[in-house]
Order: sequence, then structure tokens, then C-alpha cells
Amino acid sequence: MELGFKIAAMQRIFACVAMLLSASCVISIDNVNHYVDDKVAVTGSSAVVRHTVLSDGHPMALWEKSNGNTEGIILFIHGRTWSALPDFDLQVEGEDLSLMDGMLEKGYATYALDLRGYGQTPRDESQWLSPDKAANDVINVLNWISQRHSGEPVHVFGWSYGAVISLLSAQKNAADMASLTLFGFWLDLDAEHARPSESSVLERRVNTAEAAASDFITPGSISQRAIDGYVEAALEADPVRVDWRNEDQFLAIDPALIELPVLLLQGEFDPLTPTHLQSKLFSRLKTADKRWIVVAGGDHAAFLEAPRSDFIRLLADFLDQYQP
Repeated sequence: MELGFKIAAMQRIFACVAMLLSASCVISIDNVNHYVDDKVAVTGSSAVVRHTVLSDGHPMALWEKSNGNTEGIILFIHGRTWSALPDFDLQVEGEDLSLMDGMLEKGYATYALDLRGYGQTPRDESQWLSPDKAANDVINVLNWISQRHSGEPVHVFGWSYGAVISLLSAQKNAADMASLTLFGFWLDLDAEHARPSESSVLERRVNTAEAAASDFITPGSISQRAIDGYVEAALEADPVRVDWRNEDQFLAIDPALIELPVLLLQGEFDPLTPTHLQSKLFSRLKTADKRWIVVAGGDHAAFLEAPRSDFIRLLADFLDQYQP
């Protein structure tokens, strides 16, 4: 029986190797997950590579940009509507917009995760995403990244919904985290409901160009060509809005349990992240190693706009102090 299982396992490995040029492949042998990388394209300063990582048996699309000169590692977690690549590796001719490229130039191996139902990660059988499910996926992916880098802890960056998901993940299990950067934090920690209740029926709402352009708030902060490029990339990656439920799980967040170094970034003109919510979070964090910085001229999408270079500098300066 054992010999037959090993032979079958080897056959699955050989089949995956044969498929490498056309698709990613995931094998599970004795509960150990093996992953085949699929190099997708060369964009910006480096090739973007897709990994397929199992999280509780569900295949997650994880994007990587790195080179031989990187020392630290950072994982980007996207927001409510749009997936990893439009947000963090946007490529528009004549524009520098990719946050992954920017941090790669600062010496960091960069990863970006598509949560369930976003980008190239499929929905699961339930068709729904919830805060606890998203947080557990982040924890599992962090563990895979850390193991891939000889146990090195990973810096985590969360934007908007991703900021709240990242904070919840850190509270649940911060074993593979080096630090936490939160940008666009919107949650009122004292609210009775995290968001207005949505329909219990799956909507599968079609995303729109208007929605894709809605985060670009400050006039003159980004070119129309860049906005058009973002809208095109976002709608191609995420034509249908992901359905969430049980969002009150976010209210389990207790900043008094967070001991990691934390960088809280707030866009000066971001209407979605009022100062009193940032203050409430910052004052309640247990860690003494924390910074709260307002990005001058920035709004909810500051790292794609005019403050991009300052945003990257602030982020890199914070992370650099934890590198050997």
C-alpha cells in the first residue's frame, strides 16, 4: 500500500512538471503542499511570477516580484473591490505606478495575494468571503512565504479592507510577521456593526468603470492615462464584485493584543479614513514601536498618485530598521 502511494505521488509530480509551461500545479502528498511556479509576464522592473498556494485546501493566487539583491520580504493585501495586480503592480506606459516595483527597488522581495474570489483566486464552494476566512488565508500564505525564505519573517502591508484583514490576521497569529503597515484604515473599533448589513443572497454584482476610478479623489494627483489604465486592469481582473458576509467578525479586533511594530499611514485628503478613527486605533495598540504618519497630498490611493515617491520612502524607512 505504501509503495503504491509513493508511486502514485511520483506520477502526479511528473504530470505537474509536464504541465509547467502551460499552468500552475499543486500537489498534496502526506499533507505537505508542493507548488509549481508559473512565470506570467515581465512587467516593470522584474518578472511577475504566480504561485498557487493551498490555504485549508483552497488554491490561492500569490504574485511575486523579486531578484537576487533583495533582503527583506513584504506581502501586500488588497482592498474590498479590486485584486492584487491592479492595486500593487499597475503597469501603464510612461508611468511609474507599481508599488511592487517601487519596493523591489528598495531591496524587498514583494508578494501580493488575491483573496478568495479576487483576481485569479477562485471563490470557494460557499461562494462567500468573510473576515475570519480572509485572515486565515493570509496567515497560511505568510507561513508559506516565510518557509520559502528559510523562516524569515514577512512585513505585511494592508490597504483599506486589506488593512483591517491584516490587523485581524496579526491578532490571530503573528508568528511569521515582521511588522504591520496599515493604510486606509476605515474601521470604527467601537461600532456595533462593521458595515451596513448586505443582502444574504449572493449578488455577484458587476463592477463598473465608475467604481474603479472612485478612489482617485484629489484633482491633478494622477494622470487620466493612469486612471484609464487602472480602470482597464481592474475590470479585467475583477469583473464581478466579491460577496462578503459576517463582516461583524472585524469587531473582534483588539489593538491591545498587537505587539508587532506598526506603521499607520493616512492620506491627508482621504475622506474614508477620518483622523478620529486613526487616533482610536493608534492609541490602543499595545506595541510601543508604532508610528502614525500623514501622507501629505495623499488620498485613499496615495501610492498610485503624486505622493508615490514619498509613500515608498516612508514605507521603506520604516521597514529598513528591522533588517539585519
